[in-house]
Amino acid sequence: MFVPVIDYNQNPLMPTKPSRARKWIKVGKATGFWKKGVFCVRLNAEPSARKMQPVVVGVDPGSKKEGFTVKATAHTFLNIQADAVTWVKQQVEVRRINRNSRRQRNTPYRKARFNRKGRGLAPSTKARWQWKLRVIKWLNKLYPITKFVVEDIKAKTKGNRQWDFHFSPLQMGKNWFYARLEQIAPVIKVLGFTTKQLRDTFGLKKTVNKLANTFNAHCVDSWVLANSETGGHTTPDNVELLLISPLRFHRRQLHLLNPLKGGIRRLFGGTRSLGLKRGSLVTHAKYGLAYIGGVTRNRVALHDIITGQRLSQHIQPKACKFLTYNCWRFSTCS
Repeated sequence: MFVPVIDYNQNPLMPTKPSRARKWIKVGKATGFWKKGVFCVRLNAEPSARKMQPVVVGVDPGSKKEGFTVKATAHTFLNIQADAVTWVKQQVEVRRINRNSRRQRNTPYRKARFNRKGRGLAPSTKARWQWKLRVIKWLNKLYPITKFVVEDIKAKTKGNRQWDFHFSPLQMGKNWFYARLEQIAPVIKVLGFTTKQLRDTFGLKKTVNKLANTFNAHCVDSWVLANSETGGHTTPDNVELLLISPLRFHRRQLHLLNPLKGGIRRLFGGTRSLGLKRGSLVTHAKYGLAYIGGVTRNRVALHDIITGQRLSQHIQPKACKFLTYNCWRFSTCS
């Protein structure tokens, strides 16, 4: 895996080999740092040259998982398999049910706003495509991206009328996504059957198990999409994966939906834990690298960065050494 390089003004340059990056850090020419699971270097002086090669990002959208590949003609820099945001629709439904139930009780509540529906994207659709856009913006800070190649997924419609497409959340979501990608770099849309033809050209097969953490699940499509623009390879030169999964933050709400014993409804939600932002990466003497979770009796919880499993919920904040802000879990897989 190549190491992303940025200059002292935070502008991305062409990635370099890990051996060269170690040499730069050793002699003081660069400073190493982590950027949400990817090790990068920041140059401390003006680079000797700023020659750029075309860097293309292939995107394979999916309902449960999706693939991203950053590739140039000579090398494949990064393959990412990301979990999609799938919990928003259910949470919006729970909110609607509880809000309606409060309106039947003699209790203070805000007035109903019946004209809220139909404005822009649905919450679940917008959350899905915003997650893809966040990954793209993160990659744009690490690599000098010149073009995007996206598999253009089609919406299923019940009728044969042209306007049926405009009522599809999928169609509206991808149009919103394409418009924002165009603000970063040009976008090339490729149909699904064309992606299959590209795979067949190189003799690559996609696994039936799309939830598997393997290169052939989603990144095989994102790789052939990127390679269709850059060229340079007939077989994948890098099949190592960076697996990322978005952290689920519960925004602040008035109280728990269900009361505890004695009818007590304690406060719920929020994105800070005793002064620490939730999701932040920290190191602990016992648990090592972890991220910040919730709060219990003036103690914070620590979670495993790979599995998300809670390690402990009785940690003093001063026992944690803050490293960086973070918003997803990550691990590597070959």
